[in-house]
Amino acid sequence: MEDVINSLSTYGYIILFLYSLGGGMVAIIAAGVLSYAGKMDLTTSIAVAFVANAIGDSLLFYMSRYNKSTIMPYLRKHKRKLALSHLLMKKYGDKIIFFQKFIYGVKTLIPMGIGMTKYPALKFNVLNVISAFLWAVILGYLSYSSGKAITTFFGKFSDYPWLAPFIVFSLLGLIWLYFTKATQKNSPR
Repeated sequence: MEDVINSLSTYGYIILFLYSLGGGMVAIIAAGVLSYAGKMDLTTSIAVAFVANAIGDSLLFYMSRYNKSTIMPYLRKHKRKLALSHLLMKKYGDKIIFFQKFIYGVKTLIPMGIGMTKYPALKFNVLNVISAFLWAVILGYLSYSSGKAITTFFGKFSDYPWLAPFIVFSLLGLIWLYFTKATQKNSPR
């Protein structure tokens, strides 16, 4: 475990940047906890996650705006999630650009869905930068301030090593089940 922590503190900012390009919620939380432990700097972690997340969502937006025909084959399996992202955009408007940062499973699809519409690029980028900043600050400081509780919680896993994979797979299963139900076609009655 000590080797993992040392390698994370050595390569942590690079890992944080790359992971935050495509989402990064777990990475910024881990960086906050490592900052609490003194292995990383919190301000640098927040800055790296903010920049990478803003760049990542902007790239997704522009890829879908200017390369629809190239991207559509990859989105065929996610038609329902893409439709859900369009419905969320209609329902919540501009606020969804902020909230999508915290919604696992549609986080990458919402910028792509918005990019396929006539939504103004400048407006998206301004809102994206603001929301990426708020996302990084909120998660960074929450994980830093919860560092003691998180490290204590994960310290219990050393006594029960089978518990961590069970919890992770259970959470992933619940997320998968939620999105399966949320994007399921309604059958006629």
